[in-house]
Amino acid sequence: MRPIRPLLAAASVAAALALTATACGPSEENAGGEPTASADRTSDGKITIPDDLKDRLKEHGIDLDKWRNGEWKNWDKDKWLREAKDYVNPIIEDLWDPDRMRDAEQPERPVEDGDISGDEGVTDPTPEPVEAAAVKAPYHDGVPEAGKVLFDGPQGSMVCSATVVKDPANPGRSNLVWTAGHCVHAGKEGGWYRNIAFVPSYNDSGRTGADLENATREEMAPYGVWWGDWAQTSEQWISQGAATGGQGAPYDYAVIHVTPEKGGNNKSLEETVGSALPVEFAAPAAPEIAEMAATGYPAAPPFDGQLMYQCADKPGRLSLDAAQPTMYRIGCTMTGGSSGGGWVARGRDGKPALVSNTSIGPVTAGWLAGPRLGDEAKGIYEEVSKKFAGR
Repeated sequence: MRPIRPLLAAASVAAALALTATACGPSEENAGGEPTASADRTSDGKITIPDDLKDRLKEHGIDLDKWRNGEWKNWDKDKWLREAKDYVNPIIEDLWDPDRMRDAEQPERPVEDGDISGDEGVTDPTPEPVEAAAVKAPYHDGVPEAGKVLFDGPQGSMVCSATVVKDPANPGRSNLVWTAGHCVHAGKEGGWYRNIAFVPSYNDSGRTGADLENATREEMAPYGVWWGDWAQTSEQWISQGAATGGQGAPYDYAVIHVTPEKGGNNKSLEETVGSALPVEFAAPAAPEIAEMAATGYPAAPPFDGQLMYQCADKPGRLSLDAAQPTMYRIGCTMTGGSSGGGWVARGRDGKPALVSNTSIGPVTAGWLAGPRLGDEAKGIYEEVSKKFAGR
């Protein structure tokens, strides 16, 4: 288990309240299907767009030059690509400048108390909240795989959290990132989000307040900005997922394949950050796990999204629908923006492994729930890996 600073148990919250997906900022989408070709680079490191990607954009009435100059802000229904096969995410260099990275926000998305039923399937008593503990800076020393996902949706720029994971088709050279489905795709009412990028060890030095206002891009993104040239989420999330109410939450996960925004070397993401976590599918049921540690960048009050936090707790069970997988649940006070952050437990080999990701939590921020990763999640992970085998 990664080092966790001492955690304080807060008083038990009253009855479970409204749940909301914990992404930070407006909203966006994710999907799967045939991968779009990665952006190639010229000898001077400039990005060039392959013809097949240009053709796909044209099929949807998207002019690449206009897209880069702001057409991506057009969220007309006909312009919002929804299906798994329609994922496109052209790199726009320097779009994620320090101001945009810092200012991505969490929208208010409350639901009524009755929107989620916990009386179907197996649900354990609501856990007592565990106070989120600030991760000691520099973050890269203790949690090198963790980072922040940035993306744009109809309401503006948003943030989530994510984890660098191993790639079975490219051992030691992974470019795969694990996050929540609602951090890449808006679910049943929308489509893929745009300008999806991953920043490992965001704000690695843990700067706060006025000091962060003057931070450079290199200080906020010391290991670079990595754009998602392909992403996949579950078909269940695409067809059922919603920003509130917990719909689609048991299938709320996604895998992003990334490429560096700027050229300069041929290092993979895993080589750049120096680590990647294995993913353990069909992990034991909650009662058999001693502890899970969740990591993320909570952005809704009282947090501001700039600092990394962790919670560690013995997981319980949460069932939203008897016909769907039971979720893991832990006590944790992290808020929106922590969505997609990895949940780590000891794997079968005794070493740390990713076993879930943050998906939903109550408005009162006393606990978090994440999906149990089964065959559907494993299939998505292996499919993305195979599509980029040897690349």
